[in-house]
Amino acid sequence: MVHGYKGVKFQNWARTYGCYPEMYYQPTSVEEIREVLALARQQNKRVKAVGGGHSPSDIACTDGFMIHMGKMNRVLKVDTEKKQVTVEAGILLADLHPQLDKHGLALSNLGAVSDVTAAGVIGSGTHNTGVKHGILATQVVALTLLTADGTILECSESSNAEVFQAARVHLGCLGVLLTITLQCVPQFYLQETAFPSTLTEVLDNLDSHLKKSEYFRFLWFPHSENVSAIYQDHTNKPPSSSANWFWDYAVGFYLLEFLLWISTFLPGLVGWINRFFFWLLFNGKKENCNRSHKIFTYECRFKQHVQDWAIPREKTKEALLELKAMLEAHPKVVAHYPVEVRFTRGDDILLSPCFQRDSCYMNIIMYRPYGKDVPRLDYWLAYETIMKKVGGRPHWAKAHNCTRKDFEKMYPAFPKFCAIREKLDPSGMFLNAYLEKVFY
Repeated sequence: MVHGYKGVKFQNWARTYGCYPEMYYQPTSVEEIREVLALARQQNKRVKAVGGGHSPSDIACTDGFMIHMGKMNRVLKVDTEKKQVTVEAGILLADLHPQLDKHGLALSNLGAVSDVTAAGVIGSGTHNTGVKHGILATQVVALTLLTADGTILECSESSNAEVFQAARVHLGCLGVLLTITLQCVPQFYLQETAFPSTLTEVLDNLDSHLKKSEYFRFLWFPHSENVSAIYQDHTNKPPSSSANWFWDYAVGFYLLEFLLWISTFLPGLVGWINRFFFWLLFNGKKENCNRSHKIFTYECRFKQHVQDWAIPREKTKEALLELKAMLEAHPKVVAHYPVEVRFTRGDDILLSPCFQRDSCYMNIIMYRPYGKDVPRLDYWLAYETIMKKVGGRPHWAKAHNCTRKDFEKMYPAFPKFCAIREKLDPSGMFLNAYLEKVFY
């Protein structure tokens, strides 16, 4: 018999959303998850399966039954010949990396955070950068899904193919993901080289940067021309690091947080802070070498609000220059650094923000120094307006104000996804407030 807890508060990592589910479960087996679903059907309750809680939106919240997948976290099978690994859906990527290391394997691409579950990473459409690489869900070759009525579906390109195309970015609304099979590559090392540039230079020579580096991204410092360009590429060099506690923490975190807090009283400081920190921390060339997963992931030190939309890649320059012009025209609107710009290959996953087009992701950020919210609405709305104008699609895990009308315009396969969702979950067991805005 599965044991549930009352009165548990669930909060996302950034502490921007929280909820009190009626019952909170931590199942250790498929049978226990089935019990929770049977109970939910009996009592007509909604169910939400959650993982690391890293989504900066309320996509994981519910006032019904919450299933925390943290105990369903085993590596089930490693096929060294096919270079594939099958894992339980609740495994944290941080725990998967050392297991893959043992077998001389790695994932070809990863997001910035590894304290996230395999099911959450694919369900929310998590991405990194690299024109040859799709979002992380494109590495999934098979998955098993437990649906609302207790049926287990085995999905891949060759079986339940339609559900597979939907479930690779599932938003938590198709059922409970049980296992995922990921396509890996032989273990590899990366060299990261960061160097200063300008927005004009990077945008004028974008294609050449994208050709030069397999995992290219850049950071723009709003209220300036400053850019930090970052190349990450395969290397045989031994691990080395230019990390330094004083600069990375004392200056890059503690001093920055203090100055950002002061800027909540003197907003005019933000432009100066962005330029000062670029000069202090990003003005020289920096190199790091390490195992791929140690270079891909970095520590998010700040609690923060973020938005991250995928736009057609050819619109990168237009959109960034418009954002810059907007900030110049409205000096009272402040934008924290950086605006992080990444690039991703198109795919055919129904609700992937990169569905059928190569994309550029433009991530904006507002930090919460000492937990204090900084006014961001004008910046947020101006950004969303530009993103919509150039045909953008928001990151599913991050904050946005879109509703079903918007998604119908953005996603050619939206009706197809809706039909699959309604077939697998006719009573809406897996919906919550966030998903109602998406589907109704």
